Amino acid sequence: MSDLYAVIGHPVSHSKSPLIHGLFARQTGENVNYIAIQAPEDGFADTARSFFRDGGCGLNVTVPFKQEAYALAERLTDRARLAGAVNTLYPDAQGMLLGDNTDGVGLVTDLCENNDAQVKAQRVLVLGAGGAVRGVLGPLLEQHPAELVIANRTLSRAQDLAKLFETYGTVSASEFSEVVGPFDLIINGTSASLAGSVPPIPSSALDANTLCYDMMYSQDTTVFNRWALGQGASRVIDGLGMLVEQAAESFFLWRHRRPETEPVIKALRSS
Repeated sequence: MSDLYAVIGHPVSHSKSPLIHGLFARQTGENVNYIAIQAPEDGFADTARSFFRDGGCGLNVTVPFKQEAYALAERLTDRARLAGAVNTLYPDAQGMLLGDNTDGVGLVTDLCENNDAQVKAQRVLVLGAGGAVRGVLGPLLEQHPAELVIANRTLSRAQDLAKLFETYGTVSASEFSEVVGPFDLIINGTSASLAGSVPPIPSSALDANTLCYDMMYSQDTTVFNRWALGQGASRVIDGLGMLVEQAAESFFLWRHRRPETEPVIKALRSS
């Protein structure tokens, strides 16, 4: 009988996680059945508890439930505690529900290993101050950038995040329109691309040496990356690799096998 895993969200029908983990299972020979569960917006905790009570082995958690997963976890990893959100839940050796966050390591792995990008000693601009950004700041700062600027429409939210992470590196806050470039690396952690818009940062934030990374992904070039290319950015990357890498980290936590991600990313690109 297969071990049962799932992604839980609302909505969740669009999720690529079942396909990704199915490819991981086939590649590694692990006996895994991975499904998607749409929980009621007010029913995450009950749905998750029922899943584990019925023998489920692990959950990936997507919007809008990552903060609720954080509250549900009986134990937290350091990176989940720092992120203030959980995207991976599973029972530990003592049967306690352990919460982890693999988003940040997924981003850093995609940047540095898959795309040969540099974070260390670079001037980095992160756009947005929501949960997606908070989840990746710790792993980014572990790479020791020269400076990391958090820019947001509401300055106070960026300031709150900067203060939270100030002991981990040189972190400051800015409004979108006030950022002073150019930056070596710009990471879009807003959902603006989904709405067909771009955070209103000045074109001077980037130059021909700037790498731009959109945490959103699509079959076509994302709106943010199209804008960045139009401003003369040297390279643009979308978040598909991050999605696969954070999934690979979850798979490793659950199965103690690290799948090869390159063929999975290629398969998703061509699907």
